[in-house]
Amino acid sequence: MTNNYGLIMAGGIGSRFWPISTPEHPKQFLDILGVGKSLLQLTFERLSRTILREQIFILTNMRYAQQVSDQLPDLPVENILCEPERKNTAPSLAYASAKIYTKNPNATLVVLPSDHLILNEHRFAELLEKAIQVAKTEKLLVTLGISPSRPDTGYGYIKFDQQHIGHFGKATEVRQFCEKPSLEMAKSFLDAGNYFWNAGIFVWQAETILSALREFQPALAALFLDDLSAYNSIEEKEFIGNAFRLCSDISIDYAVLEHAKNVSVVLSDFDWSDLGTWGSLNEHLSKDRFGNAVVGKNVFLFESENCLVNISPNKLVLLDGLKDYIIIESNNVFMVLKSENEQKLKEYLNSVTQADFFRNGQN
Repeated sequence: MTNNYGLIMAGGIGSRFWPISTPEHPKQFLDILGVGKSLLQLTFERLSRTILREQIFILTNMRYAQQVSDQLPDLPVENILCEPERKNTAPSLAYASAKIYTKNPNATLVVLPSDHLILNEHRFAELLEKAIQVAKTEKLLVTLGISPSRPDTGYGYIKFDQQHIGHFGKATEVRQFCEKPSLEMAKSFLDAGNYFWNAGIFVWQAETILSALREFQPALAALFLDDLSAYNSIEEKEFIGNAFRLCSDISIDYAVLEHAKNVSVVLSDFDWSDLGTWGSLNEHLSKDRFGNAVVGKNVFLFESENCLVNISPNKLVLLDGLKDYIIIESNNVFMVLKSENEQKLKEYLNSVTQADFFRNGQN
């Protein structure tokens, strides 16, 4: 295990979980599940089944460094890697991979988001071990593909050979990465059986991903990889600041994975959600006999069905006659949203955030 390193991505702002998630305190630092631990803390504990705790790094934005330290007090401060600007995942992973490579040229990296929900953690650990083995022995870029349970248009998909349908736990060649599809296309993917959700969980040797960046993104590689001596030195902060200032905004999928030929997918069957929306969270919460999911100590529902309710524990709420609504209270904000309109939340926020309440800094 000494050559295995974890890299948890924790720099997003989680805008689709408004009003609980805000740019100042985004969803990865919140106890969204109502279990007494944040998503970041749950992810760290899950990964520590496979990776030594002292070899887990958190990649975040500079503004969140203190929140990471507060929530993971035993994590060495040098394991908190701060991106000075948001430039998407390719620059961030170039930085983190190069830094860990200079510590250990034989490092194998497990890269995963901080805000996903994984229920069957034992099965997840098994498949992660498989991905690590493949990444090490075959020098491949490995991703975990999740067996889809519905024709979801919010996820990217990974295509693999039909002969491997049903072979869970197998690592097989990626034939194509597919962008978020239309509903009809998503239905065809589900019917075909050889399209899995792209979970954004990657495993690769540091040397392998750095070589791929040099091949497919030479301009990016020149900024981050031409002078590896700057890493883990007093020059690192200035070096990284300059690299982020000059680099392009690009995801690792566009930058590398869609071009590389040495990409493999481990066909995975653990229960997974990216918790991208309130609706995705609702699928995993326990419900009463009327289909209501409630997070909050003092919530009383009457004549209400299929509602998701998340209320601060110090608030008393009575709800009557609601059906298919999302009701959220946090940060002096109260939201009542029809479940069917959830995809419009970002659109609504463009208008809401122009209100005097926000301009006066009261959020």
